[in-house]
Amino acid sequence: MANSSASYIHMVHHLIEECLVFNMSKEECMEALSKHADIKPIITSTVWSELEKENKEFFEAYTKRREGQVTEMEAKNRIQNMLSKSPKRETEETKQ
Repeated sequence: MANSSASYIHMVHHLIEECLVFNMSKEECMEALSKHADIKPIITSTVWSELEKENKEFFEAYTKRREGQVTEMEAKNRIQNMLSKSPKRETEETKQ
């Protein structure tokens, strides 16, 4: 039994690493593994938390990078929104 439990945890660990490659948050990872791998969110959360404890520096940098990307996305969306409302852009689009 211990070997199968260790194998299961190792599999969850590997799947979490895949989620990290796709830049997912802990919550997004929990949802994805629940939906696509039938892994209970509490299991994912527990393994994620243990990985955070073991790799504190990595997760701190990962979180900062994710926060920066969210800010970039927000800025991009705001700029696109402003451009779409710009009278000049509307005039250019209507000429085409």
